[in-house]
Amino acid sequence: MMDGDLFRLGMDLETGATHEEAAIRGGKAVCTDNDRERSVFDADREDHFIRRNGKVFAGTHLIIEVIDAEGLDDEARIQKAFRDCVEECGATLLHIHTHKFTPQGVSGVAVLAESHISVHTWPEVGYGAFDVFMCGDAEPWRSVEVLRKAFNAGEVRVKEMLRGEGLVD
Repeated sequence: MMDGDLFRLGMDLETGATHEEAAIRGGKAVCTDNDRERSVFDADREDHFIRRNGKVFAGTHLIIEVIDAEGLDDEARIQKAFRDCVEECGATLLHIHTHKFTPQGVSGVAVLAESHISVHTWPEVGYGAFDVFMCGDAEPWRSVEVLRKAFNAGEVRVKEMLRGEGLVD
């Protein structure tokens, strides 16, 4: 069985725990790993939280809007843009899935070891709504220029959220 199969079965790829085995105990999120509880707040856990500029957070989530853009109805172009973002940001691609709608539009997701990239497009008005959420050492801000170029966007708007800020010291 491959990691992607575990993901489809609803299992945590790192711990092997199913969603049913995850719990909140004593105010702490824990997973069962070979009958051993691990708190996400334990100091010895490799949590992959980011520590930058005095802040600790799970990852950077960018809401990226491409406006006056081209090629937003082309699944292959979107999949290539996902792959280019993954490479440029230093992330790890696990799986890509896209769906083309009739008469137009594409939705898709690239599942990453570091989280995900997703999109929904409205090609009839030249608009694409992307989410880029990355944890660890990946650099999600590098995806902005990749998406601008991939779709020849006349304008790009970006909002940033630091996910999980303040949960871990």
